[in-house]
Amino acid sequence: MLAYRHAFHAGNHADVLKHLVLVQVLRHMAEKDKPYTLVDTHAGAGGYSLEGRYAHKKDEFAHGIGTLWQAEGLPAALADYVALVRQFNGGGSLEQYPGSPAFAQMLLRPTDRLRLYELHPTDHKILAAYLGQRPQTLVQMSDGFAAIERELPPPSRRGVLLIDPSYELKSDYSKAVAALREALTRFATGTVLIWLPQVQRVEAVELPKRLTTAAAAAPRGWLHAQLHVEPAQGDGFGLTGSSMFVVNPPFGLKETLDACLPVLVQRLGRYPGARFTLAAS
Repeated sequence: MLAYRHAFHAGNHADVLKHLVLVQVLRHMAEKDKPYTLVDTHAGAGGYSLEGRYAHKKDEFAHGIGTLWQAEGLPAALADYVALVRQFNGGGSLEQYPGSPAFAQMLLRPTDRLRLYELHPTDHKILAAYLGQRPQTLVQMSDGFAAIERELPPPSRRGVLLIDPSYELKSDYSKAVAALREALTRFATGTVLIWLPQVQRVEAVELPKRLTTAAAAAPRGWLHAQLHVEPAQGDGFGLTGSSMFVVNPPFGLKETLDACLPVLVQRLGRYPGARFTLAAS
């Protein structure tokens, strides 16, 4: 369980989709003065070097954020996301990629609460050094799934839950569904973001259907944005795409993704079958 390191995959096509959605949700939350809480169940290290051996093992970022770095004429939401990555790099060349906690650091206000959970000891140490002193922030080396019970509902009754496991363990699929049910039971109006891998595994194929069933009681429905960008490897395996399942999505998110997803297919797609799907209740 502790073998996974996101540093190998930072800035890839899955990160682009995940963080595009996250940024738009956090922008929406900041439109109201009342503070909110972001709970990140699998926070990682917070930020990642794109110059080290981890990132260069497969150069996944080159086919992700790298395809957008110099792009012009992007839809506003995509341009906003790229601008934040530039901000994380100090306005210079693309040398680092911000994880979800780093996007939160750039977008949350001083009064907004941040709850970060990470089990990998090395990544937790890096994360704690980076954000442990931020006001209204908890960085804990413990199970993020188990934390939902004590984190929801948040004090202000405004909150976002980000669920982003590696899914290296098959049990993560069932845990993601159970986490959504738990979240809606405790905080029915909260926004929940769940990242899903697109891989050749029965659990991965069934997960969107299971999440749709679990989200049936959400007062503002759900949205599922999926990118298919890479062909399967010769053995039939590998990450061919990913998706974001958003429960109680903010107003306007579907329209924003309608504008962005065709551009992502064009920029990130690496085979003739590259495509997107966008469904909502």
